[in-house]
Amino acid sequence: SSVRMAFCLFPGRIVLVSDALRCCGMPDGEYELGGQKIFLNDVDVTTEVRSAEIGKGASAVAAYPKVRERMVELQQEMAKVNSVIMDGRDIGTVVLPDAEVKIYLDAGVEERARRRVGELEAKGETADFEEIKKMIIQRDYNDMNREHSPLKKADDAVVLDSTSMTVEEVQQAILNIVAERV
Repeated sequence: SSVRMAFCLFPGRIVLVSDALRCCGMPDGEYELGGQKIFLNDVDVTTEVRSAEIGKGASAVAAYPKVRERMVELQQEMAKVNSVIMDGRDIGTVVLPDAEVKIYLDAGVEERARRRVGELEAKGETADFEEIKKMIIQRDYNDMNREHSPLKKADDAVVLDSTSMTVEEVQQAILNIVAERV
């Protein structure tokens, strides 16, 4: 099933906006999550949503209290009716504080920038390592210092530093943590 959410559509890009901004004439959109794909009005927008441009704006949009409140509501609704695995910067502390398993997945800034550059280049986008690194540092700072739903580790979360791990090693570490906790 799809979830109602406010989106603003521009040629070639999608920007999430708060319910409060609807009065500016920004249309509602239907979106649904399908595995690792995101659909808006039956159109696959996964690539656009994961673009560098949207990444730059994510932290700024998330600072709007109305956006955070609505996202928390939607995520909590999803978790009530489905068994879920969620990732996000406030999932363990705000969205699902009573989650059975919480993992604070981290990696060093240099490694995160390297990975992001690789993702963007694999999609044919130009990516500057130093610029991406600056964006990551700024987003972390913004998210850790925002007033509503800041990024922070839940007290009962297991910390997993993936800096020197492969994707397969991270997957196995997560499975091990889940097996220990469930």
